[in-house]
Amino acid sequence: MTAGGEPGFPQAILDLLGSGRARPVFEHGSRSVGADEMSELIARITAGLQAAGIGPGAGVAVALGVSPEAFAAIVAAQVVGARVAGVRPGLPADHLRHLLGHRIAAVLVDRSTATPQLRSASADLALLGIGPVDGTPDLTATRADVTPPVPAGHPDDVARVVYTSGSTGNPKGCLQTYGSLDAAWAAHPDRWPPAVRDLAGHLDRYLVFGSLNSQVMLEYGVLTLAAGGTMVIAEPPRAGAPFFPDALVRHRATASVITVPRLAKLVAAQRAAAADLGTLRALLVSGAPLHPARLAEALSVLGPVVYHGYGQTETGMISMLTPTEMLAAPALLASVGRPPTAVEVQVRDTDGRPVTAGVEGEVFVRTPSQASGYWNEPAETAEVFTDGWVRTRDLGRLDGDGYLYLLGRARDVIIVNADLQYAGPIERVLASCDDVAEAYVVAAPDEETGEAVHAFVVPATQGRQPDPDVLRELVRKQLGEPSTPRKISFIAEAPVTAAGKPDKRRLAGLADERDASE
Repeated sequence: MTAGGEPGFPQAILDLLGSGRARPVFEHGSRSVGADEMSELIARITAGLQAAGIGPGAGVAVALGVSPEAFAAIVAAQVVGARVAGVRPGLPADHLRHLLGHRIAAVLVDRSTATPQLRSASADLALLGIGPVDGTPDLTATRADVTPPVPAGHPDDVARVVYTSGSTGNPKGCLQTYGSLDAAWAAHPDRWPPAVRDLAGHLDRYLVFGSLNSQVMLEYGVLTLAAGGTMVIAEPPRAGAPFFPDALVRHRATASVITVPRLAKLVAAQRAAAADLGTLRALLVSGAPLHPARLAEALSVLGPVVYHGYGQTETGMISMLTPTEMLAAPALLASVGRPPTAVEVQVRDTDGRPVTAGVEGEVFVRTPSQASGYWNEPAETAEVFTDGWVRTRDLGRLDGDGYLYLLGRARDVIIVNADLQYAGPIERVLASCDDVAEAYVVAAPDEETGEAVHAFVVPATQGRQPDPDVLRELVRKQLGEPSTPRKISFIAEAPVTAAGKPDKRRLAGLADERDASE
């Protein structure tokens, strides 16, 4: 319920489905699920949750594959006012136990996720099946009341716990209230910023994969629903075929989310043997900033389909750059777009004071749907959530037209002779070399300087490594000797976290292993 007593989130989603009737909202292979059927699924699962004693404030862990039932289960758990925590596939056992220890009352599972490891980690919790699952009640078979369900969450109740990737330790639970989800833009066309409205026009067939517990994947799924499109579930790739472009072609996708490593592979695949991507009209790059040269290459090879966005788990979308903007003004390729009017952005100096346009500093933001803190981490909450603002811990600057440029992570640093060297600028210089596809920088112990820069480089051409001395000189000329990589390792591809982001923790461990072997 809202403060005025009206039904709150996810009422907007229920309303979108209620007006859709037989319109297909999900496609899974030969199966098409209409809006009416989705509404019925939500009602059934809602009734099943209520019968199991799940109501406002109860912790519900969602461990489900990508399916229409998974979408219905997430919405139903929020209809009853639960605190919904997503369980990503492939979590290590210790991370899984950590997450399920957060006052969880029940775990939603399906046949693909009810693994022995999950059953062991949730031995003291209620397992509820979404579909037939051995040893659990099937919530989708519950008889639903003829009266449409009414959302029970209150504005200040925690609606969703979104976990970080865990690349620096146990996953952090980022808390979003029902009030913040009610203020979000995705389900409300009248709130769409211009860049989002532009993107929404291309969501006829939005390819869904990985996990609906992904904030980005689910958010743009709701946008697809509001835009009148269909969420199309990606089937496993054919033997030997890369996921992209195979899934885009097979499912005639018009849009999808893509990480930076996958975008690099797609561009390389299209250069080698172009697949027919005639239906594709929008790829939203997620997870990490993209070097301007690589962004320009992607636009050249794939066409005007690449949207470059910036956001965080704590904030949701902060800004977005459309293909039209990039093609009209190539200098904007270095930016991550202009924040919409509903989003406030300040760049602040080390004393926390806002700086003028063009001056570098740390980026602070306020968004309508931002999180309120971290689960059981008061110190971290106090550091990041300050006076209504979110400290992104990203370095950046705003230009005179309001476009935001990211310059690196405030805490992604290497301490060389007691001086901080930021990884972001070094990575961008290395990636500017034509012979480099991707570059990642971590700190490595050094007897002379305390720490030194260790760079991991993915060559642009397989089997042809760039000259390490050329790369070092490139960095030395632009950033100086302290930023110059002491060591450069060549890798076929960067390891990624469950969220699809480059996993610097694993790279740092790999750096330690290589240093120890020398």
